Amino acid sequence: MQYRTLGKTGLKVSLVSLGSGGPSKLGQNTGLSGNEQDSLVRSCLELGINLIDTSEQYGDSETILGRSLKGTPRDSYVMATKCAYKNADTGIFRTPEEIAASVDGSLSRLGVNYIDLMQFHVLNSADYFHVVDHLYPVLKKEQEKGKIGFIGFSEHYVGEPDHRAVVLALRTHPEIWDTVMLKYGILNQFAAREALPLAIENNVGVINMAVIREKLPNPELLRAQIKLWKQNGTISPNSVPDENPLDWLLHDGVDTIVNAGYKFAADHSAIHTVLTGTSSLRHLKANVKALEDPILPENDKNRLIKVFRDVSEYI
Repeated sequence: MQYRTLGKTGLKVSLVSLGSGGPSKLGQNTGLSGNEQDSLVRSCLELGINLIDTSEQYGDSETILGRSLKGTPRDSYVMATKCAYKNADTGIFRTPEEIAASVDGSLSRLGVNYIDLMQFHVLNSADYFHVVDHLYPVLKKEQEKGKIGFIGFSEHYVGEPDHRAVVLALRTHPEIWDTVMLKYGILNQFAAREALPLAIENNVGVINMAVIREKLPNPELLRAQIKLWKQNGTISPNSVPDENPLDWLLHDGVDTIVNAGYKFAADHSAIHTVLTGTSSLRHLKANVKALEDPILPENDKNRLIKVFRDVSEYI
C-alpha cells in the first residue's frame, strides 16, 4: 500500500480508502451479515487501508464501523465522517445546536473520543456562504474542544459536476478548509481544470470519490454513453472505437477497465486517496492491487485526457 500526505493536515493516508456510502453502504444494501461487515472492515486494515470515510446519512454505517473497529488501536486508522447541514426532510438549514449535536452523535455511534476529519456533506455553491458564516464556526469550536481534528466538505457532485462549490471555497476561503471530497476519473476529468490546481496551490487534501460507478465497468452502458457523446459533439466521432471503446487500455498489467479507472483516478498530483465502497472482499483486494502501481502508461493517460477532458456531467 502506498501512502500520501493529506494536504495541510499532515496525515499519512493510504492511497486506497474505505468508503461506507455509495450503493453498498458497508453491505447494508447487499445483504452482508454483521460478521461479514466486521470481516470486511478488518480486512481493509490488514490490507493497509487506514482512512475510513462515512457519514451520519449512510444508514447505520457509523454504528457498523463503531462495532467493527472496537478494540482496534485508535491511532491505527484515520476516521472521516460527515454531517448534514440541512434537514433531510424539510431542506431547512440546521441550527448551530443541531450541528453540535450531530458531532456528538457521530462520536457516540463510532465509539471514539475524536474524529480525525469532519466534513459538511454534499455542500453546494448556493448554500456555501450560509454554511461558512453560520455553521462552520460550530465545527471550529468542536475542533478547539478536541472532538475534531480537521474540517472539510464533500461536494454536491450530482447537481454541480463542474465542481462549483470546490472552486468557490478554494478561491474565497482556502485557509479554512483542510480537505475537499470530489469526483475525478476517466469519464469525469473536469476537476483538473480548476478545482485540482487550486487544491495544489493551497495544499488542501483531496479525497477522490465515486471513481467507479455504473457506466465505466458496464460494457453496454459504456458503449451507449460513448455513442451519445459522439452524437452530441461532446467527444470526437473518431476518438475511441464504437465497440469496446476503452479496451485499448488493457495491456501491460492493466487487465480490466475498473483497474484502469482506479489507476487514472490516483494518477494526479492533487489526489491523496481514492475511495472504494465495495462490499466484496474480492473486489476490495483487486482495487488495492490496482493501486499498488497507480500509474497508467503515459500515452494512454494522455489519450484519455485528450478525449474526455471537456466532459462536465454526472456519470
